[in-house]
Amino acid sequence: MKKYNLKLNKNLKGIFAVASFAFLLATATGCSEDRLDQQPFNEVPEETIFTSQALVEQAVNGMYNAAQIGDYAGAGRGYPFGAAYQIQNDMRGEDMVSTATFFQNTYISAINGAAALNNIYYWLDTYRLINRANLLIEGIDKAVAAGTVSAADTDKFKGEALFFRAISHFEMLKHFSRPIQLTGSDLFDYGVPYMLKGSTNLQDALENANVDRENVGVTYGKVLADLDAAEILLANQYTVYRISKEAAIAYKTVVKLHQRDWAGVITEANKLDGKFTMEPDPNTPWANNSGNKESIFSIENTDTNNPTVNGALPSMHAGRNLIAISPVLWNKAMWLATDKRRSANMVLTPASGATAGRKYSLKYKDTTTRKDAAPIIRYAEVLLNRAEAKARLGDATYLADLNAVRNRSLANPATEAYTAASFGTMVSQVDAILTERRIEFVAEGKRWGDIHRLINDDLAPTAGVPQKYKNGVPKATDYTIGTPYVFGSGDVGAIPYTDRRFLWPIPDAQVNVNPTLKAQQNKGW
Repeated sequence: MKKYNLKLNKNLKGIFAVASFAFLLATATGCSEDRLDQQPFNEVPEETIFTSQALVEQAVNGMYNAAQIGDYAGAGRGYPFGAAYQIQNDMRGEDMVSTATFFQNTYISAINGAAALNNIYYWLDTYRLINRANLLIEGIDKAVAAGTVSAADTDKFKGEALFFRAISHFEMLKHFSRPIQLTGSDLFDYGVPYMLKGSTNLQDALENANVDRENVGVTYGKVLADLDAAEILLANQYTVYRISKEAAIAYKTVVKLHQRDWAGVITEANKLDGKFTMEPDPNTPWANNSGNKESIFSIENTDTNNPTVNGALPSMHAGRNLIAISPVLWNKAMWLATDKRRSANMVLTPASGATAGRKYSLKYKDTTTRKDAAPIIRYAEVLLNRAEAKARLGDATYLADLNAVRNRSLANPATEAYTAASFGTMVSQVDAILTERRIEFVAEGKRWGDIHRLINDDLAPTAGVPQKYKNGVPKATDYTIGTPYVFGSGDVGAIPYTDRRFLWPIPDAQVNVNPTLKAQQNKGW
């Protein structure tokens, strides 16, 4: 009899007394990395958990908790979406600086499959979440077929599981697979294993262990199929902390942007017209996580359940100053000196001590109880996704979407707003949109996705992991608005996308027990 643990607690051993496919497989081979509940308490038989809407919702809440907290060598650190998503993606880019050793391995690309725990647990915890989503989907389907619950009562729960399954696989694509535009070349073009079956026993785990990585394009197709199905099943938004129909639509604009389906981005974004609006003040979404008009989906943290002082977003940024805004971004001329996103309610500038004069994001404000939400998608991203797609297709209405995001932060929109005359070429249009993304989404984990999807782009190409400010507390004198930062001795060198370090290695704990993945390990690892 399969049993599921319904107990929710700060350490979050998991809603289900199971682990991801490779972890369950590792159990059978004696792998020391296994972190299953050996004696889960408050167990509920599978035959019971899917007999009522209320019990199913408890299981769904556990899935959210798994997305929020995760496991980092036995501790909850916000993997994969409670804080790690924002931090790890920012640390791969150049707009934030790792000031200590906490995120140094990610920041300088000193990664491997055995000891770089931030990277290893990113894979492990994401697949744990996928496993939980799959178990929910399967359990709901069986219960509906058996008549113990109705589809009408559980469709939205299934939609939430499909959403998590989709965005989890998509997140893996950004770190473990090359961009889709390189598919079909002579380069390595594996996607990631797309898991469609939950593992609660060794037989299921062995079946999952043989899932092929397939091609990047095939994986993208499965992500979008799950999001399409989720859109149909989900309810309309009633709280920013639960996945909604609008969240599935909004996330499709992200996936299609990476897929370079410009028309598709526009089609999805148009569905959200009139449903959300940009707040007049850029600080509002951060001062009021749940009551603003532009947040579409965020992971909830509370004062009693958060990624702790060693993982929570407010701790990493303003609280402990472990991540700083880089002079590379701060000094950009296109970020106006009077922009409200530079103001004291959004940027912490210590007045004294070892960090005096440095710049730290203050989007995450509760450094005491650490209950700031972890943003997954806001309407600003939908608008900028659509702006870029329109600009690339030669549609002049891109300007309205770009200004809708930018103007609210300007001191004088009447004179500072972009006009058609501001840009003479499509290249300059797209560059302005991409720069606006870097400013608007600082500390939200968006930069790496843009770097990844723009490799060899025809208008705004990136070439790999960018050159970065040196790991460590920046010099206060290096922050000079309008004066581009000049890289020098000690700064972190760029890494071309052809280098093995552009992609993370699949963790050794996985490939050592999984012949299929071992044969499909990323090149050079």
